[in-house]
This record gives sequence, structure tokens and C-alpha cells, in this order.
Amino acid sequence: MKRSRGLRSASRKKLSKSIRDKGLSPITRSLISYNEGEKVSIVIDPSIQKGQPHSRFHGLTGEVIGTQGQAYLVKTRIGKMYKELIVRSEHLRKAN
Repeated sequence: MKRSRGLRSASRKKLSKSIRDKGLSPITRSLISYNEGEKVSIVIDPSIQKGQPHSRFHGLTGEVIGTQGQAYLVKTRIGKMYKELIVRSEHLRKAN
């Protein structure tokens, strides 16, 4: 039988929470708003699947370039290429 290769495959360590952080994340994290031009880090919250980017973008830093519905358009760089991601605020943190 052929192995399934979904979006969350091969991500056991990356998309798991520590013992103290298990359960739903605080509601204030989804209420934070970001402005255009603001630097953000992409930190995937595995307890919320909606608006979740692909796991290859976990840990990257990008810039908010706009909104799309309730989500944000984030421009990030991978190698020489620039990618535009659609990410909800639960999976974003303000970068230093």
C-alpha cells in the first residue's frame, strides 16, 4: 500500500506541544492585529488547523504585506525566492 503524504506528514516533533503547553492556546493570541510592514515570526500552533501554513515555513521570519479575510499575507524568503503565505494570527508572533 502506498504511504499517505498529507500536509502534516513527517512532522511529529515539529507540530507537537510540550507538556505544559498542551490544549488550546489563549484567545488573546488570535485577537492580536498586525500592521503592514511589520516583521513577524511564523510559529505554527498545532492545536489550530485553520489558517496554518505548511510545516516547511515553521520558524521563518517575514513581513506582513496585507490582509486576506481574517488572515495576513506574509512575504518570506527561502533561499533566493520570495514566497507569499496566507497565515492567520494564531500562527504569528511579533519578531524582535
